[in-house]
Amino acid sequence: MSEVKSHEFDGFLNRGASGYRLFLLYGPDRGLVSERAAQLAGRSGVSLDDPFALVKLDASELQQGAGRVLDEVNAIGLFGGEKLVWIRGASNEKAISEALQLLADEPPTGSTLIIEAGDLKKGAVLRKIGESSRAVASVACYSDDARSLHALVDKELAEAGLRISPAARERLLEALGGDRMASRNELRKLALYCLGKDMVDEEDVLAIVGDASAISVDDAVDAVLQGDVDALLHAMKKITTSKTPPFLALQACLRQFQQLDLMRAEMDASRQSASQVAATLGRGLHFRRKPIVEAALKHWTAPAIRRELSRLQATIYQSRARQSLEESLVLQNLLAIAIQSARR
Repeated sequence: MSEVKSHEFDGFLNRGASGYRLFLLYGPDRGLVSERAAQLAGRSGVSLDDPFALVKLDASELQQGAGRVLDEVNAIGLFGGEKLVWIRGASNEKAISEALQLLADEPPTGSTLIIEAGDLKKGAVLRKIGESSRAVASVACYSDDARSLHALVDKELAEAGLRISPAARERLLEALGGDRMASRNELRKLALYCLGKDMVDEEDVLAIVGDASAISVDDAVDAVLQGDVDALLHAMKKITTSKTPPFLALQACLRQFQQLDLMRAEMDASRQSASQVAATLGRGLHFRRKPIVEAALKHWTAPAIRRELSRLQATIYQSRARQSLEESLVLQNLLAIAIQSARR
């Protein structure tokens, strides 16, 4: 088993990564997943400018089975040499899981496979394969802690020739941390704003830095359940700013309504209260989210929940079929459900 903890990655990159051909990166911090995948790609020995050596695939392209992934990994490049296959946007697609299992059993010798996944839960098939095989380096990517944030601030500002006052640092750290990419973008924006200065002060931070402290699809789902349109718009803005695919918010909302459907059916069948059902069927819920789910259970009837499930499933199909409209389709339909929640 080759599980790399989030804080162990830098050491792994410098000392252990060269011993692997298969990499699975997952976690709620999508920016950190992408950043670390790019670092591993840079150490693979493959020229990232060579279209014959580097193949980038989206998980949505791999619905027909494991064959496409295996073909790409096992194919010999036009001019020979090492090859890199880089998959983005994975969750628990059967084709990707099957391909990783087959490759873990017989690792490739001339190719490297990097899989970028979202927040895989403990026990998810793809994560289970990655964590149980010695041939796969499974890298967890969780939001930066205080120490990592301090290091990130120092690195980005030092590269711009800037120092920062204690008050400005404190204010800055409050706004960072939810997503590595969003945090880095805010720091670079701050550095550009302070161009020509020597010291970053608190007024500079207040003037230019946005809120990148908590990029989470759960925020969008909770806003939908509470019928809070303003909170939903704010959450979706943070999601898109952090380059997190809006589709993930839609997918998380679908899972939440599937859970609501199960809970509501149990409530109606056994005549239990919302809190009793949430205690038994909602054990995986974060304690801060339980009151929100319990309130939704009280207000949503089984037929209404199933109606919104149909809407969500239809929107997922539409967003996959017309990817150029994904962002607007997701926002439009989540807003519609949030308005229904508010009415209830």
